Amino acid sequence: MRERPLVRASSAAIVVVALSGACTPSEPVDEQPSATTPSAGPPSVTSPAPTAPPEPTVAPDSGAFRVTGQRILVRPPRSGSFRVRGLYPWRPSRCVDAERPTLDGRYPGTLAIRAVDDGTLTVAVTLDFQAYLEGIAEVPPTWPKAALEAQAIAARSYVLARTGWSGGQGEDLGTPICGTADCQVYGGIPQPRPPGMHRWYRAVRQTRGQVLLSGGRPADTVYFSTSNGRTYGNDEVFGSSPLPYLRPVVERDDGASPVSRWQVELPVRDLTTVLRADGAWPRGVSIGSVAVEGSTVRLAGDGERRSIDAGSLRDAVNSWAACLLPRRYPSDGLPVTIPSGWFALASVGRSLVVDGRGWGHGVGMVQWGAYGKARRGWSTERILGFYYGGLRPRSSPEPGTMQVVLATGLRSLTVKPSGLGARIGGMELGSGPLEITGGDEVSVAGNGSG
Repeated sequence: MRERPLVRASSAAIVVVALSGACTPSEPVDEQPSATTPSAGPPSVTSPAPTAPPEPTVAPDSGAFRVTGQRILVRPPRSGSFRVRGLYPWRPSRCVDAERPTLDGRYPGTLAIRAVDDGTLTVAVTLDFQAYLEGIAEVPPTWPKAALEAQAIAARSYVLARTGWSGGQGEDLGTPICGTADCQVYGGIPQPRPPGMHRWYRAVRQTRGQVLLSGGRPADTVYFSTSNGRTYGNDEVFGSSPLPYLRPVVERDDGASPVSRWQVELPVRDLTTVLRADGAWPRGVSIGSVAVEGSTVRLAGDGERRSIDAGSLRDAVNSWAACLLPRRYPSDGLPVTIPSGWFALASVGRSLVVDGRGWGHGVGMVQWGAYGKARRGWSTERILGFYYGGLRPRSSPEPGTMQVVLATGLRSLTVKPSGLGARIGGMELGSGPLEITGGDEVSVAGNGSG
């Protein structure tokens, strides 16, 4: 990311806004890691009770079939996978150039597609635990070995802590976890495979069974992208009881991050558009001036005067700037318009200038800091010990298989096996696509193997 020059103004008022909470981006910057989002417990996804999948009804001669049921299991070809494309229901949007969100990825393992009460679909995949870790899309695979291994151990510890794992080696992990940034991002099998991906796979293999433990249990090893020069205690950010391994540390090694320091300029015409949409400024009136007083932004124009606190301003800008002004925001390759709550505001002419640092919630390992430390020769163990209160990797049992909820609220799915041998119930499928829709039940249409 190219850093913009600082805007200087002799009369600018400055306010520093403290960290206001967890910041989890929905779209990562290229070559940027993604942050975990801690919560009070495991994610609120439920695993449906196992049911025997229905046998498909096959049309005579044609090989075509349709199968329906509340829950359909689709098993992959031997050592194979599925390309999965999912559509969400179309909803009216005020956004310019609004696009319907989609699910698009390649996943190993058995797919479970379930119909829910509103007629939409939930899709989950049951897969080997190692395959799950290989599909964690958190940091670039070209990073130094020690940083990749620290990320692999943190990701392994995190999922075991969040799912309450206490089983023996190779047992199934019964509690599902989501595959989005609300947990940790599971990207499946990358298509196309990025350069250096074998290095990430090697880091996962070489750290197999290594977990950070606290009190004999997997530690809740949250992490985030880039700091403002320090990290924070879990109690400071999430309001949970202080954990001895999630204490504040000073960060000096994440300066290579493209969001280490950033600046955003918001002209009054753009503020008018954004704050009208958010309901914080009246329609039909333009903002003429902006001033900063402490943690409050004062707006005036055409006889109207309004005030908004810095945190609410950030929320409004992040909700509406990219939506209504997509050709201008986010600027300079930022993940979101205002990436963190660590920023200063200045009134400069007819613009509000935001100077900030970092991206993420601020607790646990700083991924770009791990990168910097690895570049300086730190070992995997030293990196993890620095961020997690001196904890060191220990051998611990791993699950054999686990379930990841890929998406909820889908309208339809197209699922294509990687080859022959996929099955629904006792029927072997061809290599063509399966068309899956929701409603009162899941409906799957496709062709048998012939």
